[in-house]
Amino acid sequence: EIRQKKSKFINMFRNQYDTDVTVWSPQGRLHQVEYAAEAVNQGTICLGLRSSSYVVLAGLKRSPNELAAFQKKIFKVDEHLGIAMSGLTADGRSILKYMRTEALNNKYVFGTPIQGNRLVLDLADMYQSCTQSYVRRPYGVGLLVAIYDQTGPHLFVTEPSGNYFEYYAMAIGSRSQSSRTYLEKEFENFNSSSKDDLIKHALKALASSLSGDTELDTKNVTLAIVGENQPFTSIEGAEL
Repeated sequence: EIRQKKSKFINMFRNQYDTDVTVWSPQGRLHQVEYAAEAVNQGTICLGLRSSSYVVLAGLKRSPNELAAFQKKIFKVDEHLGIAMSGLTADGRSILKYMRTEALNNKYVFGTPIQGNRLVLDLADMYQSCTQSYVRRPYGVGLLVAIYDQTGPHLFVTEPSGNYFEYYAMAIGSRSQSSRTYLEKEFENFNSSSKDDLIKHALKALASSLSGDTELDTKNVTLAIVGENQPFTSIEGAEL
């Protein structure tokens, strides 16, 4: 009985630091930010990979039941960039609206498409601002951002903490470790890969993360590609 009371006391002590995003735990952690990162890990898998000329995004679409349509995973922001999301897609749509507005404003003011890494930096700052104010919770969505601009092809990953990283290839979401293992083994071949080979690698990586009773088909898979002389284009359904 004493042990049970002690255990309850420890849990109470531990949980009093996760009621607000601005409260540090004694271990130097922000629990609400970690919970938001877990929402990304529980989301449907999506992945991205790039060569010297192209960036490919791929995602597994989820349907709540047989009567419902599949949820969209990949979205176009501008002719030269787009995103794939994992986590709370409602949060992702809010971020998508911000990105489209920034891209449109830049094109209107400067007459050129927005440079991708600048938009990702602004986006990461917006993520981070939610971790320093109790007024808003952190965004519960992670993004893969595919870009082909004047500096070449880029693949960025954003996190709810406000961190962002550039990758040759990356997978996020549930059961994504198997896809990351495949990408780690093969990424050295990506740089010289053609557009079709890059798409094949994306599908193979996606298939490696499926549960035993699930198969890839044209209904539950979505792809997108952007690159040299190739505007951002989604590939779904019969086109696959």
